This record gives sequence, C-alpha cells and structure tokens, in this order.
Amino acid sequence: MLKKLVFIPDIRICALAVFFFLVPGVVFPVVTKADKVLVIKNKRVLMLLRDGEIFRTYKVALGKQPTGHKTRQGDRRTPEGKYVLDSRNPKSKYHLAIHISYPNESDILNARNRGVSPGGDIMIHGLPPGVGKSEEAYSFLDWTDGCIAVTNSEMEEIWQLVADGTPIEIKP
Repeated sequence: MLKKLVFIPDIRICALAVFFFLVPGVVFPVVTKADKVLVIKNKRVLMLLRDGEIFRTYKVALGKQPTGHKTRQGDRRTPEGKYVLDSRNPKSKYHLAIHISYPNESDILNARNRGVSPGGDIMIHGLPPGVGKSEEAYSFLDWTDGCIAVTNSEMEEIWQLVADGTPIEIKP
C-alpha cells in the first residue's frame, strides 16, 4: 500500500519568507562602499568616507621617512596629495595591495625638474608573510618604503569596502 506524502512547510521558513519578501519597505542590508579615502599622515590614520561621513578608521604605518611629500624614488616617503586607487593585486608580496596612482603629472614634472625619478608602486597593503602574532606591533612603526600599511584583517576589510577608481587624499 502506497502512502501519500504531504508537504508541511517549516513555520520558521514561512515566517522569514513573509518578512523578507512580502512586507513592503523591507530593504536588504547593503555593504557600504567608500566614495573617498582620506589619510592623515601626522595622525597615522586612514579613514573611509561615504557622502562626507567617516564610517571606518584604521591606524597605519607609513614610509620610514614619513615627514614631507615623496619627491623621488627611494626617499622612503609617503606621497601627499590627491590620487586614485586604480588597481589591486591579490598576489602582492604583502597581504593584498591596492595601488595608489602616484606619481601624478605634477609629481612627474617636479621630479623631472630635479633630474630624478619620482618613483612609483605606492600601495595600501597588509603585512609581509610570517608576521604572525606580532601583527599589531607593525602599526606602531613606520616601516614601509613609502606605502601605507595596515594589519592583514584590516586590509581584507578595506579590500571589500573600496572599489577601484575611488579617490584618495593623503594629507600631511
């Protein structure tokens, strides 16, 4: 004798379906993306902004010579000015890297007038491999060659919250 199967829906699933799909005005949460990144070098801070409002803040490490604008390759300074986050490297020698569009036209012209190369390859990136539990110590020292460094977990968050093409302003 065959028994007829009867489908009885789980009440919890039905309640969720009603709440999310049938109730007018319910909006699914959306991850806020930054529309600007602001770095203030003398405070060692990177901020993500949306519509002029700060929604995330990170402590950063800078180039080994953090005071002043980058003027040439090898000066170990972090540039100052307005740039764009224009590409990313998931296979960086550091934990993820987002490229900053340094040098801009002004940086190139200034370096040319001095007879030097302006340098390049300035990034926001995580830490080198093998840091392990000493990750936090890296945020108290300026150790890069001009890049802006955060912890690996912070870099993963920034990677998700900042799209290519986002403007970045680096202030003294």
